[in-house]
Amino acid sequence: MGIIGWIVLGLIAGVIAKALMPGKDPGGCIITILLGIGGAFVGGWVGKTLFHTDLGTFFDLRTWGLAVLGALIILVIYRMAFGRSRRD
Repeated sequence: MGIIGWIVLGLIAGVIAKALMPGKDPGGCIITILLGIGGAFVGGWVGKTLFHTDLGTFFDLRTWGLAVLGALIILVIYRMAFGRSRRD
């Protein structure tokens, strides 16, 4: 998969992850793309390590599932690191 494919996959996976975990996040579209791209890499690592499977082609459901799973993991870490504390 080419660089443009990774960016498109990352954008869509990041948007899906944010839709699955609603709430205010610091950052905009660029952060969403970066979360999704990082999520695709994390999802590929999780798939290889835990499930002994690799990312497939762009249209493979396994690729999308692992990318969204990775984006969710990165989003949780991102919110823990950069989210606003609610201690008032």
